[in-house]
Amino acid sequence: MIPPAHAPAFLAAHGWGDARILPLAGDASFRRYFRVVGEGRQAVLMDAPPPHEDPRPFIAIAEYLCELGLNAPTIIARDLAQGLLLIEDFGDVRLRETVDAELHKEAGYYAGVTDLLVHLHAQPPMDGLPVHGLDQWLDEVMLFTDWYCPALDIDVDRDAFRAAWEEALTPVERDGLPRVTVLRDFHAENIMLVAGQDGIAHYGLLDFQDALVGHPAYDLASVLEDARRDVTPAIEAEMLARYQAATGQNIESAYWALAAQRNTRILGVFVRLWKRDNKPHYRSFQPRMWGLLERDLAHPALVAVRQWFDANVPASKRAEAWK
Repeated sequence: MIPPAHAPAFLAAHGWGDARILPLAGDASFRRYFRVVGEGRQAVLMDAPPPHEDPRPFIAIAEYLCELGLNAPTIIARDLAQGLLLIEDFGDVRLRETVDAELHKEAGYYAGVTDLLVHLHAQPPMDGLPVHGLDQWLDEVMLFTDWYCPALDIDVDRDAFRAAWEEALTPVERDGLPRVTVLRDFHAENIMLVAGQDGIAHYGLLDFQDALVGHPAYDLASVLEDARRDVTPAIEAEMLARYQAATGQNIESAYWALAAQRNTRILGVFVRLWKRDNKPHYRSFQPRMWGLLERDLAHPALVAVRQWFDANVPASKRAEAWK
């Protein structure tokens, strides 16, 4: 977490030459984040180095979300050629740690998150975003057979796997519900609690640069079946009901199918992060992912997928393999 060599000159050019640059966080991509602390002010420096990263989608989506009344970071300064952004600092209070410390308030926090999605989904999706539909869902789940299965030395029927998922997801593709802006990585570690803000503006949004146009159930499944914290099942059911009551849309079957799709994809992604990107700590999330997926697969719309897992992936290669 050493700042890029050109960061001081960038900051100086935008009036932050006296600021200290402190390490803040990295993520699953090439992006890194630093806190910039000056006299009586602070901001966040995003290092999105080209050619691996392009900060323009982050800028465009942040501006779109702010126009809708949601709380995305304000862009203070930018240098697209060098992949540097100086953005608003939402502070250190994340949803994940806050809820874990105050479990009696879990329902209230997730009600706010659910209402945020209701608000976002009531707006036309952002122009120019990639489509997230059946073809993409099927390609994504293949990360399980391409990365997870080889890593655990499982020989599987790859064609039958894709066919089972196509059977489960085709009704979701054809359900006729309006498509919406999908933030995609919408979970408790990407949501900040911003001091001095109320309602949905209390929730500061991060890591939305991979947004898509897709199904309204996807982000709800992402935040309620979180890879990084256990959401109480009763709260999950309550928020699913809250969303459906607020929108008048029946997303129940789509919710469980897309939750299963997402969790299967993540099982593969976390192995890829371990094997390809030398980030072994992602292995620790796998037992939770299996617990979520096993629950999803119990739903009737996923019979064909459950049968494939039962025939191809023994219990010793599921959660037990990671404990």
